Order: sequence, then structure tokens, then C-alpha cells
Amino acid sequence: MTTPPSPPGAERADGSSSVRIGALVPLTRPGWIEAGQHLLAGLELGVREVNDAGGIVGRPLELVVRDTAADPQRAAAAVDELAHLGVAALAGEYHSVVARAAAARADALGLPFLCSSAVLDALTEQPTEWVARLAPPQSRGWQVYADFLLNAGHRRIAVAAQSSVYWAAGTRILRDYLAPRGGTVIELDMSALTPAALCDELVDHRATAVLLLVGHPEPAVSIVKSVRGDQRLAEILIGAPAGQPEFAEWATLLGDDGAAIPFLRYLPERLGPLGARVETALRERLAEAPSFVAFEGYDTVAVLADLLRSHGTDRARTAESWPRVAVEGTRGQIRFSRMPGISVWQWARTPIQIVDRDPAGPDRFRILHAG
Repeated sequence: MTTPPSPPGAERADGSSSVRIGALVPLTRPGWIEAGQHLLAGLELGVREVNDAGGIVGRPLELVVRDTAADPQRAAAAVDELAHLGVAALAGEYHSVVARAAAARADALGLPFLCSSAVLDALTEQPTEWVARLAPPQSRGWQVYADFLLNAGHRRIAVAAQSSVYWAAGTRILRDYLAPRGGTVIELDMSALTPAALCDELVDHRATAVLLLVGHPEPAVSIVKSVRGDQRLAEILIGAPAGQPEFAEWATLLGDDGAAIPFLRYLPERLGPLGARVETALRERLAEAPSFVAFEGYDTVAVLADLLRSHGTDRARTAESWPRVAVEGTRGQIRFSRMPGISVWQWARTPIQIVDRDPAGPDRFRILHAG
């Protein structure tokens, strides 16, 4: 259930105090609203099922939602507010730069934060015991994407990028991985180029692939339309490692032009019984096929509920328990460990796929590669 926040220690009508989880979700622009809606749907479904099963040792689980709107400062302020309201833990967030601000504040306040969907490797500046993450680190996912490009024969790869810590990190990962393997990364600054001028640059650089390291829907949609409409670029691959084509809005805005654009998705090839059941429930809740982000939301609640049942609501005890997690999620068993170069507790076995929308039916996805 999602309810307005109650004062700390407030009791419900049945006399039982709720256990509250703070949820950080982008629900307004410039946040990626559709991603936020899917993330929230997964969180809410998870909470509903926990409560249907008896809650947290008889106490209802309550989700206290705050809209981050893709604003790091707003997210940090929300963490302060939620900590004051007495939440047992934080959950959620989709945008990596926003999640980084939230993680830094949660670390400073001593508030457990299970990050659902953000991938930036450096989620915190220093190693922390307070933060764990379900999504794979960007370095792992984008290296899988680089392998896909190499296997498909692409060696001259352009990145159409906007200024951002996230896009810069992605460009660096691609360059560092591709260069020793014979690949070249050509950086094209979209703050200085129109989509039409980008097409000229792609021709001049003889790029065989262009990756969209830009915001959604703009300028991503305009870039796709320009490239698709330029006969000189009829053979070029358009890629979107950050996942812009995952959501239905992409197909609505681009139609057939939005197909055959490979992106990263964090789902297994086949869902198990739990995943299939949750998929059905999420589809009913969303009135459309759930994205991997919705599964991330559900799994976040499954992990936090298990911790709260097993170790109580003390924040320090929760943070100490990340390495003892063993929860069956919708996409496999979730365990957290320390990974080299990653400052937070990390689910190391998150499934990774590269998929695209099928040109024969853009509402269907094709699995092109797995890592």
C-alpha cells in the first residue's frame, strides 16, 4: 500500500504501528516518468504481497513515496525527510546521478538504501556498509554491450553523447574495453550538434554504429528519425545501451523506426514460476507488459521484507545483514557481495540481455546476446 506519511511512531486504526520504507521514484519531468511508473508498480505489488502474507511479523509494511523528478538535490532532501519520518530503509531510484546523491546522503545519515535500478559504478565515493544494489554495475553491463558490438563486426563506433557523469562513464567503459580489441570510439557532442549535423559527422567518420548516450524522449527520438531518414546511413546500427527502447512510449513515438535498436535489459532468458506470476500481476497493474524495471521494484521489496522480518527494523542491524541475504527474486536468487571497484554491496549475478524491438512487430522483443 502507498499512503501519505504518518508521524514517527503513529499507530494504525487496528493499533499496530506500520513498518515504513521510503521509496525514491522519478514521477515527473525531467525524470523518466514511464520508468518511474514501472518501478513504483513493482514496489507497490511487492508491498501488497508482503501485507497479504502477514506483513512484517504482524505489522503492515507501508511505502512512503517521494518523487525525485531526476533531481539529485531533490532526492537528497527527500532522504533527509524520510529519515526524519522514521523509515526503516530506503528503496528505489532509476536515474544513476540521482541515486548517487541519495546514496551519499543515506550513507551520511546511517540509513539503509537498497538501490533498485541505477547502475553507475561509483554510487558512493567511498566504500559503505549502508547501501546495496540490485542492478548490475555499469562497467559489467556496458562491457557485455561492447562484446555484442564486436561480435557483430563493429569497430568504428560513434557515441552521440550529452554532458553527464553517467554518459561520460559509459563512454570511458566502452573506450577502455574496445580499444585493446581493435575498436575505436568516436565522441560526438550533442550539445554542439543538431541531429542533421550528427548524420554528417557519422558519414565523415565512417562509423558503422552510433550509440544514443542522450536523454529520452529528446534528443533521442529526433536523432533516430534523422539517422533513419538519411540514405547515406542506411546500413548503420543505432544502439541504446541505457535502455531507451524498453518502454512503450518509444514504440509510440517512433513506430517502425524504433525497431532494431539494441539495448541492455536485466532479465533472464526465461522467468521461473515466481517471475511468471509476478509478470502477470504487473501486467494487470500497468495495463501493459512490465519492463525489467518493474521486476527490480518487486525484488527490492522482497529483499527488504526478508531483512526486516529476520533482523528487525533497527537500521544498523539491517545494514550489517546485506551479506546474509539469500532471497529468491523474480530473476534468480539474490545475494550481495563485494565486487572489485564497486563501493556498495552488489548483487553480482544480475541477468543481462541485449535485446531489440522486432522489425516485424515492434511490440515484440528479440534477445540478441546474453552475458
